[in-house]
Amino acid sequence: MSGLEKEKKKKKKKSKELLETTDGQVLKSEDVATTLSCKDWPLLLKDYDKLVVRTGHYTPIPVGCSPLQREIKEYMRYGIINLDKPSNPSSHEVVAWIKKMLKVDKTGHSGTLDPKVTGNLLVCIDRSTRLVKSQQSAGKEYVCVVRLHSASTKKKMAQVLEKLTGAVYQRPPLISAVKRQLRIRTVYKSQLIEYDEERHLGVFWASCEAGTYMRTLCVHMGLMLGVGAHMAELRRVRSGCLGESDNLVTMHDVLDAMWMYENKGDESYLRRTIMPLEKLLTGMKRMIVKDSAVNAVCYGAKLMLVGLLRFSDNIELGDQVVLVSTKGECIAVAFAQMTTAQMATVDHGVVAKTKRVVMERDTYPKRWGLGPTAQTKKKMVKAGELSKYGEANDKTGDEWKKSYKDFSKDKEVHMKEEKPAPASNIAPGLAVIKAEEEKEKKEKKKKKKKEKEAEAVETDKEKKKKKKKKREAEEAAGGASKKQKV
Repeated sequence: MSGLEKEKKKKKKKSKELLETTDGQVLKSEDVATTLSCKDWPLLLKDYDKLVVRTGHYTPIPVGCSPLQREIKEYMRYGIINLDKPSNPSSHEVVAWIKKMLKVDKTGHSGTLDPKVTGNLLVCIDRSTRLVKSQQSAGKEYVCVVRLHSASTKKKMAQVLEKLTGAVYQRPPLISAVKRQLRIRTVYKSQLIEYDEERHLGVFWASCEAGTYMRTLCVHMGLMLGVGAHMAELRRVRSGCLGESDNLVTMHDVLDAMWMYENKGDESYLRRTIMPLEKLLTGMKRMIVKDSAVNAVCYGAKLMLVGLLRFSDNIELGDQVVLVSTKGECIAVAFAQMTTAQMATVDHGVVAKTKRVVMERDTYPKRWGLGPTAQTKKKMVKAGELSKYGEANDKTGDEWKKSYKDFSKDKEVHMKEEKPAPASNIAPGLAVIKAEEEKEKKEKKKKKKKEKEAEAVETDKEKKKKKKKKREAEEAAGGASKKQKV
């Protein structure tokens, strides 16, 4: 064969490969990284191309699916509802009614609203109830109508609202679900929308920390104005990362959607009313996990560097991160045990330790215990060189003890405390500043204590020295008088 004929054959092969890949039949592993535009990818896979790449090679397992394409029963189990709570029923009643309507096992909500208060109430269903606690501590936003007991001006109202931003002392109202003790809550930002001087009614918006009572804030406003005031009406506009504009639905929507699904077999309305739980975690830092490591994490294992595909930039030690599957499903919320720089440079070690597992066990198949070290370990257990639980005993060789590292014994967990933050990042977290000030005060107190102790020790030593000198002087005087007598 001539050189020209060989070149023609190569060209034909290349064109065949291109045809196969353009049809979407074959996706071949390549060393060259292809540029992707991931702006329109859903939920936790959005901006996937901007994540730091550790490796692109893994074995896809044909199990699981994208959160938006789950079967309707699974979709409901991993779902959340951004509910517009009606006036009069309590939050617990509303959640119980939704549980009956949807015929599910568990429901939870993102923070209690008083019976007369309306607005944003986040209802979590079945598996998503594991994220309720984090949503309850998230920042909130309200629009409040306050009634003054006598005349005042718009300017004074605005000034008082401005004074009531930042750290505020509050005691819960007489009718409340918590203990009535004095506590500090942060109002991040507030704004007077309108004031009617004839009816003495004011409308204002406030972004505040979870657990802030707007009722007591209105009373404090009245006291500061010197006229007295009370809360006439209240509506929650935002809870955590979800607000009024983020697919807010009513109780009637839920009821109608369930009726359509049960009687007509149409699940489109139900899919519109319920959102996947991944919607709550889009603002967090991410770690993309290999399919083979997913089930091990679901059983409580630490995520090792071997099971990591991609990760977010600017991850610090102890940060809260979301562990995400290759299909975009939330596996767990975890604490990072390495920084971004360490993950990019190190070749082994623990990357994250789970805080709360969200995915159900055995969604993905078991893929641990198949590696070479695991196989040798099993043989050694059979031979009696290791204990029943794989721990070293008297028969274990020195080579194994030196080479094998048991990560289960490493109980140190790097974790950062959750700091309260505003719902929509409008104002800086003043709680962070307070925490720093408290730390400084504690350190000052410790220093003062140490100084006092040191001073006390010094004074004791000085007293002892003075006593010795007195004794010596007295003894010397006694000796001189005896000589004179002689």
